[in-house]
Amino acid sequence: MAVVREAIESGSPMLEVIDKGSCSESHPVPLLFVHGAWHAAWCWDEHFLDFFADKGYRALAVSLRGHGSSPTPKPLRSCSIADYVVDVASVANSLPMRPVVIGHSMGGGVVQKYLETHEAPAGVLLASVPPQGIRGAMLRFARRHPWLLVKSALTGDTMATVSTPVCAREYMFSPQTPEPIVIDGVRRFQQESRRAIYVDMMFRNLPRPEHVTSLVLVMGAEDDGSISTAEIRATAHEYHTEPEIFSGMGHDMMLEPGWADVAERIHNWLNANRVAIYSCPPPNART
Repeated sequence: MAVVREAIESGSPMLEVIDKGSCSESHPVPLLFVHGAWHAAWCWDEHFLDFFADKGYRALAVSLRGHGSSPTPKPLRSCSIADYVVDVASVANSLPMRPVVIGHSMGGGVVQKYLETHEAPAGVLLASVPPQGIRGAMLRFARRHPWLLVKSALTGDTMATVSTPVCAREYMFSPQTPEPIVIDGVRRFQQESRRAIYVDMMFRNLPRPEHVTSLVLVMGAEDDGSISTAEIRATAHEYHTEPEIFSGMGHDMMLEPGWADVAERIHNWLNANRVAIYSCPPPNART
């Protein structure tokens, strides 16, 4: 069921939100999923939303402005990470309980920035942009595909890393991922904001873990061609936790054949930390 929810915070457009399940006595806190670059809410709707709804959670996935069916009041190329944080906050603030926020890749960076200034029961980072940004990922891409990087910079086309099955497999999936999954991803990927990629996530608006007080689970993939396991470990170190690295899995952990193992680990972690998570102050205590 796709629900278009009117944004609450000033400056945020109407947003596409896929909303499944309902809160239960065992899981009273909703889960809000935030997609990464080139994706939209659909990537969580493939498997994760139904998985968590069936477990007794209310699970929601937002399409950030300019993604999926969410409009943007300004050109996508100019949208910033700060704009995306406003989008997440607008959906979170519309819920009766503060949600656990779960972000993938760029969405993980957005979640980290959200947690700097918003209280939340917990955050979950999947193959997330690390606090040091994506300079390392960009350098690795430049070494492997210098011409594609030059072309992207000159034309403004941000699809260079995901526009063909070969590139998409290298950066988004594992060598073992069935070809139909890769092809479907290529079909659904879309342009991303140049500012978000080449400015904010490179140097201008990087996460500041020292400002985050929420519990954080950090997860990564062994065969990730975008975010290295070293970067995942560095992120976990910043949040004073140990990373969860999944073998035989690529960057798009929620779409890979082993997605259920990732979802189950999140579910178990939420259960293991339920006392801390469910004791988060009620919405009327927001500042």
